Amino acid sequence: MIHIGIASARIIVFTRYPEPGKTKTRLIPLLGARGAATLQCKLTEQVVSVVKRFSRSRNVTMEIRYNGGSVDLMSQWLGDDLLYRKQLGGDLGARMYQAFQEAFAEGCARVIVVGSDILGFSESILQDALDCLAEHDLVLGPANDGGYYLLGLRASQPELFREISWGSAEVLRETTELASQLGLSLGFVKALDDVDRPEDIQKLNLYE
Repeated sequence: MIHIGIASARIIVFTRYPEPGKTKTRLIPLLGARGAATLQCKLTEQVVSVVKRFSRSRNVTMEIRYNGGSVDLMSQWLGDDLLYRKQLGGDLGARMYQAFQEAFAEGCARVIVVGSDILGFSESILQDALDCLAEHDLVLGPANDGGYYLLGLRASQPELFREISWGSAEVLRETTELASQLGLSLGFVKALDDVDRPEDIQKLNLYE
């Protein structure tokens, strides 16, 4: 695929402030509250570092959408050189839609939301996603558990976030079916593993 200019693009990282007991709760029985929060820290920092490097070498803006904590706490954790905005809305779909809507309202032509609990994320995946949006309405980065870790759009699509079984293994399938019903052209980038459940912990050894 031919690389093109990336003017007016934005990458939004969705994450949560790593307060013990309130993050990676499904992993607490295995890792403990502090261990689960430490893992959340590590995974988020890896993703943020990739997006930082990518955005600084291109005409791309970066944003952190967070749950929990505060702007001050997020800045102390990830640095004061980033744009922080609290996640707004109800379920995950409503919060993602709000982020997309605001980015498009601010003049962005291509917008990508990426999760913070993934393994093997890279700048080449971001480049592929932005290139894909030059040819498709929607790009997805499948997660191997049936969800997705990345979603990119070049126009607001509110219907794409409705009636999805968030947190289930059906998220990717339901989203692709909705995209087809809406007449959206769809592209994909590399599938990756994420870390949400105790059985996912063994995947960490593959990336160390």
